[in-house]
Amino acid sequence: MSWTDYSSAPAPGTRLCLAEEVNEPAALTVETEKGSFPLLIMRRGDGFRAYVNACPHQFLPLNYRGDRILSADGSKLMCTAHGARFDIDTGAVVEGAECGLDPVPVELIDGAIHIARDDAA
Repeated sequence: MSWTDYSSAPAPGTRLCLAEEVNEPAALTVETEKGSFPLLIMRRGDGFRAYVNACPHQFLPLNYRGDRILSADGSKLMCTAHGARFDIDTGAVVEGAECGLDPVPVELIDGAIHIARDDAA
């Protein structure tokens, strides 16, 4: 499934948050006229990664039972509901689910993170 298949997917260019607010993986809910969109966003090197915050096993947010979703070594995102693990850089499943997380393209504009525009994705 692609992130754009979600009925509440924000439009390209939608502002998410200030870059300075993101260090550890953060769960955000993006509110638009389409509804609420669950998002995970994290700093990776000098850029950012984002995924739909929905474990493909049961479609619960990864932080359903708590905000500790980062593995001890910092390389995996973990579902707090049932323990599935995903590669932090690709969203690929490592253990406990049939498929990976849905990546959401993001870009930095004037110090804020936005959903990437079609021509920037």
